[in-house]
Amino acid sequence: MWWQEAVQAPSEAVMDCARERQLTLTKPPGSLGLVESLAVAFAGWQNSSAPRVDRVEICVFAADHGVAEEGVSAFPQDVTQQMIHNFATGGAAITVLAEDLGASFRVVSLGTVAPVAPMAGLIVQQLAPGTANFCYRPAMSVELLSSALDCGAAHAPRKADLFIGGEMGIGNTTSAAALTSALLGIPPEETVGRGTGVDEAGTRLKCHVVTRALDQHLCDEPGELELLRRLGGLEIAALCGAYIAAAQRGIPSLVDGYICTAAALIACRLNRGVREWLCFAHRSAEPGHGHLLRALEALPLLDAGLCLGEGSGAAIAVPILRSACILHNNMATFAEAGVSTGEVDS
Repeated sequence: MWWQEAVQAPSEAVMDCARERQLTLTKPPGSLGLVESLAVAFAGWQNSSAPRVDRVEICVFAADHGVAEEGVSAFPQDVTQQMIHNFATGGAAITVLAEDLGASFRVVSLGTVAPVAPMAGLIVQQLAPGTANFCYRPAMSVELLSSALDCGAAHAPRKADLFIGGEMGIGNTTSAAALTSALLGIPPEETVGRGTGVDEAGTRLKCHVVTRALDQHLCDEPGELELLRRLGGLEIAALCGAYIAAAQRGIPSLVDGYICTAAALIACRLNRGVREWLCFAHRSAEPGHGHLLRALEALPLLDAGLCLGEGSGAAIAVPILRSACILHNNMATFAEAGVSTGEVDS
């Protein structure tokens, strides 16, 4: 399968040179913290002593979830279709942020219950009218899962400095919670959150729904790909495929929140080389997200209580990446500035 094809590692030699440069810049070593590590990572990813984050590609994958019929969301399912229209016409948070960043942006509709009319800025690839309700049967067939993975790969960039994947789909925090519990062996009480803003009763209902799904699908210890088929969504599978394909093409991905990180964990388990091409934008307010970040040994850039999705948290974090590269490239060294390092000759 294409997703098992090798991923080339970032250049260790270039990263070593970048680390050496960081030690010569006019600042105490390590004083810029994670920002220094980001510059080193981008140097390795781009095989360049002067890394940049100019060309950013953002793709939002959207699809409906059959589990929404269990009442797990505070919003009706037709909001998926309405938000797709909002993305395409420029009114959503991610589209505003993409424009401000000068990023390439597109939205891909993979499968909605209500038909989506073609329009500028929207790619319609109706694979199915959403997924099945995984409380009763697998969310996707083998063929449907494969198509969603392929679609994600097709929309991963081929020439970019950074890829951001976003998602939209009523019910997808329930899917992410089910996947997180299944992948990490954590009870639903620790992975289910408020999602789109459900109340306490709604959260208890979501927890019950996830428990039912796990009872239904974990009896035979399925692997990661099979878990994605049984408990995932079309947009989650597409994100998984996009992260793998981007890594195979030598393009790093900035991973957004809970749903995107669930997809990223599966991508890393399907192809271990992917992990070296991922950085993580923020820690979501969803309780399960912290478990995923720990499993991936990921240090997020922001912890601001974000939980909108769409790729919005990742877009908000892009200026940090750009600052990291600008500082690395443009700061003076101690020698250039004539500044003493404080070292005493013996």
